[in-house]
Amino acid sequence: MASNAAANIAQHHMGEVPVQASNEDKQHTSSSEMLACCWEGKENIQMRMVPQPDITDGEDVLIRVTGSTVCGSDLHLFHGEIMQLKAGEILGHECMGIVEKVGPLVTEVKPGDRVVAAFNIACGNCKFCLKKQFTACDCTNNSSVMEKLYGHRTAGVLGYSHFLGGFSGAQAEYCRVLYGNTNLLKVPASLSDEKALFLSDIVPTSYHAVWEAGVEEGEVVGVWGLGPIGLNVVQWLRNVFKTSRIIAIDNVPERLQLAHSRWGAEVINFDKDTDVSAKINMIVPGGLDRAIDCAGFRYAKSLIHKVERAVGLETDTSETINEMVRSTKKFGTIALIADYAAYANHFLIGGIMEKGIRLIGCGQAPIQRHWAKCLEHIESGKFDPTVILTHRFLLEETVEVYRRFDLKQAGIIKVFLQTKFSSPSTVDTPGLTSVMHA
Repeated sequence: MASNAAANIAQHHMGEVPVQASNEDKQHTSSSEMLACCWEGKENIQMRMVPQPDITDGEDVLIRVTGSTVCGSDLHLFHGEIMQLKAGEILGHECMGIVEKVGPLVTEVKPGDRVVAAFNIACGNCKFCLKKQFTACDCTNNSSVMEKLYGHRTAGVLGYSHFLGGFSGAQAEYCRVLYGNTNLLKVPASLSDEKALFLSDIVPTSYHAVWEAGVEEGEVVGVWGLGPIGLNVVQWLRNVFKTSRIIAIDNVPERLQLAHSRWGAEVINFDKDTDVSAKINMIVPGGLDRAIDCAGFRYAKSLIHKVERAVGLETDTSETINEMVRSTKKFGTIALIADYAAYANHFLIGGIMEKGIRLIGCGQAPIQRHWAKCLEHIESGKFDPTVILTHRFLLEETVEVYRRFDLKQAGIIKVFLQTKFSSPSTVDTPGLTSVMHA
C-alpha cells in the first residue's frame, strides 16, 4: 500500500497527461443513486449507494447492467497491489446490459439494444485503434505514473484504478461506457446472457493469448494457471487450434479435473510435483513448443520471493516465467497473458537468450479485434463460455464473492452477478443461490 500512496503523490506532482476521455473524476452524475462495489482500502471493499453516472462525452453510452462478474485480475485490486487506487473507486471491468441513454455522437447503438461492453476503453480513431491495437489507445489513460514507469501509456480500463485511467467500473447497477461506437458489441438474440457476458473480457482475451503465441495445429502447449483465462485457453487449444497435447499446471483440484475431463489436458498439480520443469521435461522430451502464462505476478511459491514481495524488494515474482523457460524447447515461444505490474528479481534471462526463446507480452487484449471470430466459434458450438460458469449470485453479495473467490473456496471459477435488471438464468446454467450457502 505504500507504493500505492507514493504513486498517487507522484501523479499529483507530475500532473495528469491530457486526454480526450473524461474519467470518474470529471464525469457527470445524475440525481439518482445506484448500488455499486467500491474499493476502500487493502482487502476492504464495500457495497454502497453512489450517484449514477450520466452522459458526459459525446460518444458515451449509459447501460443498465444485466450481468457482471468478478475477474481474477480484480483480486489484484482487492489486495491493493495495483498502483493509483483511490478510496471510493467502483470496481469491475466485465459487464453487459441494455442501452439506457446515448450521447449525441453515438451511431452504432440505440436505447433498448442489448450489448456487451469491452473492458478496455479505446477511442477508435488514434493510430493504434486504426491498427486494431485497441488496448494501446493513446487517448483514454491520463496516468503520468504509467508513462514514467513504462515509457508509454496503455489504454484506460473500466474499474481498474487511476493507473489505468480512473474510470468507474461495472460491478454496479449502471455503467457509463465511453466511446460506445467502438467499445460495445450488440448481442445476437440467439445468444443467452450467460454466453454473451464473457465476451467483455475472458473469452476474447484467452483467444488473444493463443493467437499471439502463434499456436499451430499439432503442437504441444503448456498452460500455467487454470483460472478462467487458463481454462478458456485450454478450450481454445483443444477445440479450435487443434493442438496435439496440452499440459496444464495448477494446484486447485476442481480446475485440474475440469481441464482433464473436458478437454483431455495432461495435468500437473504443483503442490505434488514441486519441480514443474522436471516433470514437463520428463513427459515432453525436448520441451514444449509453446508456453502460455495465465497465472500472474502475485503467486509466489518460494520463501525468498514471498519475503522479497512482502518487503517491497520486488513487485512481481519471476518463478512461473522461469519454469516456462526451463520447460520450453529451444527456439520455442513463451506468451504472457497473465498480469504483471512492475519489477521481478531472479529472472532467468540467460535462458531466454541462450535457448533462443521468443518471449511475448500479449498485452491487455485488444478484444474488439477478436469479437467477430469469437462470436463465430460460440454460435457454431466450437467454444462454450458457460463451461467455466460455476455460480450465479446477487450483486449485493459481491464483497463475499471476492473473499471466497480469493480463497478459492466453494469451487468458484467464474460467477454471474445478477442485478435487479437481469433476466432469469437460462437452462443448463447455474441458478441463483446465495454465496453464503455455496
